[in-house]
Amino acid sequence: MLEKAIYGGRRYWVWVCFLLSLIGVGFLAYLYQFQNGLGVTGMSRDVSWGLYIGQFTFLVGVAASGVMVVLPYYLHDYKKFARLTILGEFLAIAAVIMCMLFIFVDLGQPLRVLNVILHPTPNSVMFYDMLVLSGYLFLNLLIGWTVLGAERKEVAPPKWVKPLIILSIAWAPSIHTVTAFLYAGIPGRHFWLTAILAARFLASAFAGGPALLIILAMIVRKYTKFDPGKEAIQTLGKIVTYCMLINVFFLGLELFTAFYSQIPGHMHAFQYLYAGLHGHSQLVPIMWLSSILAVIAIALLVFPQIRKNESLLAVACAATFFSLWIDKGFGLVIGGFVPNPFEKITEYWPTLPEALITLAVWAIGFLVLTILYKIAVSVKEDVVFDKYGERQIKAE
Repeated sequence: MLEKAIYGGRRYWVWVCFLLSLIGVGFLAYLYQFQNGLGVTGMSRDVSWGLYIGQFTFLVGVAASGVMVVLPYYLHDYKKFARLTILGEFLAIAAVIMCMLFIFVDLGQPLRVLNVILHPTPNSVMFYDMLVLSGYLFLNLLIGWTVLGAERKEVAPPKWVKPLIILSIAWAPSIHTVTAFLYAGIPGRHFWLTAILAARFLASAFAGGPALLIILAMIVRKYTKFDPGKEAIQTLGKIVTYCMLINVFFLGLELFTAFYSQIPGHMHAFQYLYAGLHGHSQLVPIMWLSSILAVIAIALLVFPQIRKNESLLAVACAATFFSLWIDKGFGLVIGGFVPNPFEKITEYWPTLPEALITLAVWAIGFLVLTILYKIAVSVKEDVVFDKYGERQIKAE
């Protein structure tokens, strides 16, 4: 099926060339970072995780969110998700690849990544994070490719796929739970030291990931002959609505705990992010932008009449995605480091090389996603579906 990726129209190749140009610029920036070290980034002794790890954290959630279409379709026989499932699985593959690349570029010496394999430490959460991410990538590749191949041949998928699908459904929340444990297991960082951090991670994942999937499904429908299904998109919109509300509720619980109890280590991080602390307020504007986008998203999503308007649904999903990207892919990480345990404030902002490398990794992810979607759509266009999304043999 890979041959289907080399056939496309002018718009397809312009998009691919654009992504390749971003990757090329980012690669040059990475060579500069490799030669001069992580000192070219905005990170420091006090803020040792920055934009790279923030993107890793956010994208683990995007990868885990694929379960929100896989579970209803395979376990509850929700046929409306039949055409959407493969898009969710392939999105998870691209997201996990980006996660691994962000870990790679965050290491001063990239070969150090082999230490996790050559010198495993079972008492380290990072070891288990490597296991669950690698396993989830393998499961989605195997399941997605096998099911799509069977569909192309117009035969039923092999029986051994079903147990793997059930395993992947249980595996999905584990990858983001383990990622949350990376943060919550550091006792010196009070901002992350909360029992509901994993729950917050999952709520934001199941809002942001499906929001991106809705936008991608709309793009696929607009520029190809394949329609993922209007009812499927609307159902996914309901999932985004509920999970976004839960995410905001969890954030409210954190704010109450910090400020009602007056816990300095927890309270000062929120003060720095949303109001500034001791004259330092670099992140205040973007954190309030995240909050405003969240309010806009909820206002558009919570009313069914507005949500059924697909143009407004797209706006709501974009607002949801970027709100969570700011909050989780940037504010959460930096908020844990500022102020440090000695109440000293060292601010962080990404440098140009850091931003270019980050953009390149996203471009790699979208290139992988473009190729996978091109293959999936090409196969789907050769198959006729009924109104429930079930495959029908195409008439000769």
